[in-house]
Amino acid sequence: MRLILADDHTLFREALVEYIRRAIPEAEVVTAKDFFEAFKILEKDQNFDLVLLDLQMPGMRGLDGLDWMIEGFPDIPVALISGVAEEQDVRSAMEMGAVAYFPKTMSGKAMVQAFQMVMDEERFMPLDQKGASMMPAYHPATYARPEKFNDDKASYYGAIYTGVHEDQKKIENGGDQKALTPREKDVLGFLAKGASNKEIARELALQIVTVKLHVRGICRKLGVQNRTQAALKAQHIAL
Repeated sequence: MRLILADDHTLFREALVEYIRRAIPEAEVVTAKDFFEAFKILEKDQNFDLVLLDLQMPGMRGLDGLDWMIEGFPDIPVALISGVAEEQDVRSAMEMGAVAYFPKTMSGKAMVQAFQMVMDEERFMPLDQKGASMMPAYHPATYARPEKFNDDKASYYGAIYTGVHEDQKKIENGGDQKALTPREKDVLGFLAKGASNKEIARELALQIVTVKLHVRGICRKLGVQNRTQAALKAQHIAL
């Protein structure tokens, strides 16, 4: 098992790594202190079984970081860790493609067991003590084993999401510019003019790594392979 644990709280990060190594001696855990460091690690090495992202760490920008990570590395399962997440945030994350949500109030033993469930291609989201609704990150954690999930529906703890977002269907059918976010449209406009990532970053007051993330998202949503194809397609799009 190879994991990336990205969290800006050093004490939590080190404690969880130590517990994982004791519980699963063969596990390899690579740590990152923010979203950008985790992304750079994956750019160099994508041989990981799971990526754990702290929802509130620098670079995440809410659920944008989750979206960027899933778009950038669609073959690697991505999960959220949080001490403050609300139910709607977690449900939105699961709908976006997160494989799990791990509240920081969980015990180390329960969290490692949940990691192993995700490795078995199951989705994980803890319930409250009554077993009726999702547990916020600041409540005690109890959990039960979820059903297996497939591409058509994601089942976990009795809560089922069916289908996919309409924009995602359009993307899978060849791309649709309506799926682009306003910022992605801005970046695409510069791509159409032949601007480099550095030039786009300067004009939009963004970091270069953020521009790269937007370019990846644009290519995926438009159903193209690279920035050149995206720029050509932009010429036929009313941005």
